[in-house]
Amino acid sequence: MPVLIRNFRPGDAPALRALFHASVHGLTGAQYSPQQRAAWAPPVYDMAQWRARLQANQPFVAEMASDTGTEIAGFSDLQASGYIDHFFVAPAHAGQGVAGALMAHIHAQAALRGTGRLWADVSLTAEPFFAKCGFAVEARQQVERHGVVLANARMAKLLLPGGAGVGQ
Repeated sequence: MPVLIRNFRPGDAPALRALFHASVHGLTGAQYSPQQRAAWAPPVYDMAQWRARLQANQPFVAEMASDTGTEIAGFSDLQASGYIDHFFVAPAHAGQGVAGALMAHIHAQAALRGTGRLWADVSLTAEPFFAKCGFAVEARQQVERHGVVLANARMAKLLLPGGAGVGQ
């Protein structure tokens, strides 16, 4: 099924929060404990704060066809600095090309914006995907969320003029 990438709409915030929660709890169990997942994506959250963060980040939303029309399958963003703050795929759509479509869109946007470097704080779960996309680990990190420590990696990729990755 083709993946359609569109820009964020303010009404997307609740669905993106649900997808974020489902992704963390449904896809990262091999690398993170239930306590770590609960700290990363708690069931109770501040919707106003979430909406404000999405409004500031302006994520790209991946949609796929479903029996009832289209459904949100993932989302990501690209900040002016080249930082990717969010990169999440719905568990029901994992392995269906959603992550690849989002990453291709990020690269296309980076080329349009003249961004020379992409970087992200990547979960242990997402690290192999980012590595396959040409990102390299710059640092191993221990981050704290709600008093719980989670391991992740700072990963980066230099881009050539036109948005192609170095080494591609």
